[in-house]
Amino acid sequence: MLLVVAAFIVAFVLLLYMISPLISPKPLKLNGAHVVVTGGSSGIGKSIAVECYKQGAFITLVARDEAKLLQAKKEVEKFAINDKQVVLCISVDVSSDYSQVESVIKQAQEKLGPVDMLVNCAGTSISAKFEEMEVDRFKKLMEVNYLGSVYPTRAVITTMKERRMGRIMFVSSQAGQIGLFGYTAYSPSKFALRGLAESLQMEIKPYNIYVTVAYPPDTDTPGLAEENKTKPLETKLISETSGVCQPDQVAKIIVRDAVQGNFNSSVGPDGYMLSALTCGMSPVTSITEGLQQIVTMGLFRTIALFYLGSFDSIVRRCMIQREQSKAADKRE
Repeated sequence: MLLVVAAFIVAFVLLLYMISPLISPKPLKLNGAHVVVTGGSSGIGKSIAVECYKQGAFITLVARDEAKLLQAKKEVEKFAINDKQVVLCISVDVSSDYSQVESVIKQAQEKLGPVDMLVNCAGTSISAKFEEMEVDRFKKLMEVNYLGSVYPTRAVITTMKERRMGRIMFVSSQAGQIGLFGYTAYSPSKFALRGLAESLQMEIKPYNIYVTVAYPPDTDTPGLAEENKTKPLETKLISETSGVCQPDQVAKIIVRDAVQGNFNSSVGPDGYMLSALTCGMSPVTSITEGLQQIVTMGLFRTIALFYLGSFDSIVRRCMIQREQSKAADKRE
């Protein structure tokens, strides 16, 4: 009886692997494609632009700082694979005024053709305790991290639907999968991208347009260096449990998943575990992916409980040390 059950399971899994390619989206060819990257002047955004350029794409870099954009343009152009490729730079704040964003996207499409892939990478991070965070910072992070992705997406979606093709990528964060100490302003703005992506994917999938949400870990970028200047001790200690990745490494994985049309894009074992744990009702690209999530859920939840326990321990330990330090100061 056990042999029959085992044989059935093996046959079922093999069938899933055979059927999976039939329901998966057709990969997007980047050679000759027009890729728009917001937040493309530095960090992950610039690395994504480089990765796409290496594969023959035409690139539009969008960011606020014109000087950084021009420098990024020079760096990206070094990786051209043919003399037809172009890097276009447009300076605009993608979170401030939709009409401006719509205008620059139109300008980019007039010069380099319809947008084949949009990479929403513009974002910022602030880390502080909830009661110490300036109230206007909550609004600012939602504007930059959430509306800064809504506006460019809204500007390209109509053309993509008319062409019946396209890729839209949202660069969230592992802090958009799990709420952590010090990220009461940042995490919600990144969690919001998940809700946007799931809703949008259901609307546009019939038009052969696929959404990818990337959840990179801490990455060695200028943004992380700036964030670390004010990061609470608890947040630093928790962040150190997963290490720091390089932007080129993260970019390769994100671009690969976007090209394939994968909804989730994660980096490393921790990232894979978090994506499986938080998959909920999110779309799957293949039956195989869904089966893997089902099989691993219980194990990953068990591991996650140990992580959560260690995080709580870090927070309690820091609180006790701080209180002891205050008491010592009073005695002196």
